[in-house]
Amino acid sequence: MATLLLQVAGSALGSAVGGPIGAVLGQALGGIAGARIDQSLLGGSASTRRVEGPRLTEVSGLAATEGAAIPRVYGRARLGGQLIWATRFEEEIKVTVTRTKTGGKGSPRAKTVETTYAYHANLAIGLCEGRIAFVRRIWADGRELDVTTVAMRVHRGDEAQEADPLIAAKEAGETPAYRGLAYVVFERFPLADYGNRVPQFSFEVVRPVEGLAQMIRAVTLIPGAGEFVYETRAVNHEPEPGITASLTRHQLYGGADVDTALAHLTALCPALRRVALVVTWFGDDLRAGACSIAPRVETAHKPTLGAEWAVAGLDRAAARVVSEAEGRPAFGGTPSDESVIRLIRRLRDDYGLEVVLYPFVMMDIPAGNAMPDPVSGLPGQPRYPWRGRITCTPAPGAPGSVDGTAEAEAQMAAFLGSVTASDVVAEGERIVCAAPDEWSYRRFVLHHARLAQVAGGVAGFVLGSEMPGLTHVRGTNGYPMVAGLVDLAGQVATVLPGATLTYAADWTEYGADVRAGGGDVAFPLDPLWASPAIGAIGIDFYPPLSDWRDGAGHADSAFATGPADLGYLRSRLTGGEAYDWSYADAAGRAAQVRLPITDGVHGKPWVFRPKDLVGWWSNPHVERVGGVETAPTAFQPGAKPIWLTEIGIPAVDKGANAPNVFPDAKSAESGAPYFSSGARDDLVQARGLEAVISGFDPAREGFEAGRNPVHPVTGIRMVDPANIFVWSYDARPYPAFPDLGGIWADEAAHDTGHWLNGRI
Repeated sequence: MATLLLQVAGSALGSAVGGPIGAVLGQALGGIAGARIDQSLLGGSASTRRVEGPRLTEVSGLAATEGAAIPRVYGRARLGGQLIWATRFEEEIKVTVTRTKTGGKGSPRAKTVETTYAYHANLAIGLCEGRIAFVRRIWADGRELDVTTVAMRVHRGDEAQEADPLIAAKEAGETPAYRGLAYVVFERFPLADYGNRVPQFSFEVVRPVEGLAQMIRAVTLIPGAGEFVYETRAVNHEPEPGITASLTRHQLYGGADVDTALAHLTALCPALRRVALVVTWFGDDLRAGACSIAPRVETAHKPTLGAEWAVAGLDRAAARVVSEAEGRPAFGGTPSDESVIRLIRRLRDDYGLEVVLYPFVMMDIPAGNAMPDPVSGLPGQPRYPWRGRITCTPAPGAPGSVDGTAEAEAQMAAFLGSVTASDVVAEGERIVCAAPDEWSYRRFVLHHARLAQVAGGVAGFVLGSEMPGLTHVRGTNGYPMVAGLVDLAGQVATVLPGATLTYAADWTEYGADVRAGGGDVAFPLDPLWASPAIGAIGIDFYPPLSDWRDGAGHADSAFATGPADLGYLRSRLTGGEAYDWSYADAAGRAAQVRLPITDGVHGKPWVFRPKDLVGWWSNPHVERVGGVETAPTAFQPGAKPIWLTEIGIPAVDKGANAPNVFPDAKSAESGAPYFSSGARDDLVQARGLEAVISGFDPAREGFEAGRNPVHPVTGIRMVDPANIFVWSYDARPYPAFPDLGGIWADEAAHDTGHWLNGRI
């Protein structure tokens, strides 16, 4: 007050003495004198302003309904839940002091004291009858909640669950464990974003029904391609300075995508013990002699934070780039070496799973290419084909074929390369090769063997898969690709002496190579199966399990109630097409003209039955020339178990008619099973997989010993039930994959494809 009075008085006095200039000087001098008087009278401190935010006397939103029913969930459901426990809300007081200068030189500093109040809730919400697998997504007031930003625990509702530690700490005496009830506990849940009230929660609860999920002991883990798809750390892309997007997390219901997917998988499949980790390099030509196998990236320029892409001594700038399809990368890039090493360790050490490393070749051959086709000889190879079509050129059966010549041997040698185990070494956790310009099949396999070694070892290792176009090419004396695989197995065994090695043969490849109308019979892969470096016989097992048609009166309608009849599908493991009979052509299939599979002279029909695993595994293999048996191969009946390195059924109408058909719009191989409408059918997938697993696993209902016998001499069971790998589970968690369109190139294929995600 003195400041104001003396400013007015000083201005009047100054004006009388010195005019306008005197008025200004008088006002300033009066203000200074008045400020000093005020400071003296008010205790020598600047003025203090106090601001207090809203403070609540109660928090709304907490409600419970006595006697409410406890839901029972089958599959997936979104539930609101019931409040079963809560404490009084917690008030957090925050005091902030700020000082600001007022007036001119020598003026005091004003002080503002601001008090704000934040509120947190401790509560438990009952969901449904247990035992559930997990809670996937949570919504608060209709907005999905990022579960990494809150402290919460999910109790799955088993009959042995313990009391929640927060409830036990807050309650005196006996604390309920709510056994048999699945519930969620939130600890100090912040309420500020919800108007300082408890929001309306809803939860996506997953509780698998009895069946397939409980039967699975082993799966393959895909996608195999994706630069950081297997990375457990946070990796971000920085397309522009200051703008970042996550490359390893595309959902709000967990941490890194791969960890979230694995947490779901292990919760859904309690019997799971093994994971085959698929890692992709890319081939670029169906002509064996011209085909290279190399890692690739999605784009040549992608600044990243948290990790840099590097594979086999290459950085992003030096690596090849995948082709484009419809204006986007046709594939994800090869997973970075560092991410593969970390994931092997994570699977083994944190999840307690045995790891089988599965190097995998995808063919990056875009549409419109002009490369000669080895079968037709014409320009233009099929777009994005199956690796099983890599072969010699001209191909077997084509005019002028080199099959059976020294030229075929030379082409196989070029494909295999000359890299040895001693050429591929680890420098710390970086794998390098003494022949850096050789992108051969041997380098591809040995690189992954060294990766597995650096990671601390694996339980199993796959030398490759499904290459009948190579393994059935003859040289001047035998099958040169198979001889190369035998040598390669020996090399890998020196790197991974504790791992079981195998090769994942196609179901049409593992057995006999039949020519000359059945007169000539050879067993190309027998030298590999007999190799001491090989511990198991690998088969990607995709034979037809049904021959179903729409309507009544077709040949199988008398044996089953429909295409998902479990008993019918299981019976076709040792019967039906590719066992009892075959079709000569498409017209014969349409008319169901079934040709019996027999072997009149020698009485060994199993030679010509791709599905007859028992006959093939239990008997010596004797080759034939011109219909005359010659000599047995090195194969020893019952000496090694069979691993079904892949089993799978597409989730499509009549999927069991042709399990080996995959939907992929960009590929020339894409298609639907015979007589399928193309509509999605999750049931036929589940029943088909259950049929295969229960058909070979003695622990499952429906098993018959004759279908999977124990050899009377070796004591080995034919198909090892612990190594039946279901194709496939994805490291990109459902439903982020496939719902987030535009991020991944294959999301459209999920609808009717072989994925387990979202179906178990």
